[in-house]
Amino acid sequence: MFTEIGVTQVTIPLPFRLNHVHCFFAEGENGWTIIDAGLNNQTTEDIWKPFIQKHEVKNIILTHYHPDHFGYAGTLQKLTGAEVWMTKVDEEAGKSIWEPSSLENQRKNYQTCGLPEEIANELTSDEGSFQARVKPYPTVKHHLEEGMNVHFGKYEYEVIFTPGHSDGLISLFNKEKSVLFSTDHILPKISPNVSYWFRGISNPLQAFFTSLEKVKRLDAEYVIPSHGKPFQHANKRIDELLGHHQERLHKVYEFMKQPSTIYEVCNQLFQGLNTHETRFAIGETLAHLQYLHQDQQCKKYMENGTWYFEAI
Repeated sequence: MFTEIGVTQVTIPLPFRLNHVHCFFAEGENGWTIIDAGLNNQTTEDIWKPFIQKHEVKNIILTHYHPDHFGYAGTLQKLTGAEVWMTKVDEEAGKSIWEPSSLENQRKNYQTCGLPEEIANELTSDEGSFQARVKPYPTVKHHLEEGMNVHFGKYEYEVIFTPGHSDGLISLFNKEKSVLFSTDHILPKISPNVSYWFRGISNPLQAFFTSLEKVKRLDAEYVIPSHGKPFQHANKRIDELLGHHQERLHKVYEFMKQPSTIYEVCNQLFQGLNTHETRFAIGETLAHLQYLHQDQQCKKYMENGTWYFEAI
């Protein structure tokens, strides 16, 4: 598939349980284009070095602001002089989320989830540790918008706005070959993390569902994700993801038969996680609680500085 569409997959190891990210490299209209960058670390630098030494890179497209996609972009830009493209909302998130004021706000928000102070501090410290992996920030020259066309390899791809996993996540679709670069929107083996962090879209799980339905209308035959192997039949996987989250919503509703904190519900859903994974678990739990609250299936109230959710 990659040879047929003129694209090289560049797989970069990650120091997490999700142990890799796929970035992509191909000729564009006026030089070479990179899609996503990896973390800012030595491993990523060593992998990109031969590509940028042999080819003139003109554009870097960032599908969203998460560190494994965004982190090395600023350094890549300095090394190549390439212009960086991403959505405006995710540029703003990527350049603010790891700053001290944002981290302090997040620490306070963790405490409202019912987390013990020690764990709230651990999670905040873990998030702050990513500063070195995302800086220097890139200078974003162009904002990606829905419906734009991007020449990448042998074909053109339409920019599809697919918020949920992040507020500004994009996917890329070529109708001629029915190829979807699904980025982190649709993954073959795991459900993309959909989290609420007390900022941005207030119901990211509903945004994710809406994005899945939008992509379902494309009926993509070939799917190239940012994690895991390429696969066929996007709509089959979309139905599986929708079903998975409906099951999880049912579980969360059952856990709220008695008033519960976000941390209590999280501990019912997830076990055996390290600090890094716990951050995502808290965010995903809250996204499901937010969905049920906005769907009027539960009430939400604050007591002694802690949020409680209770099924209606």
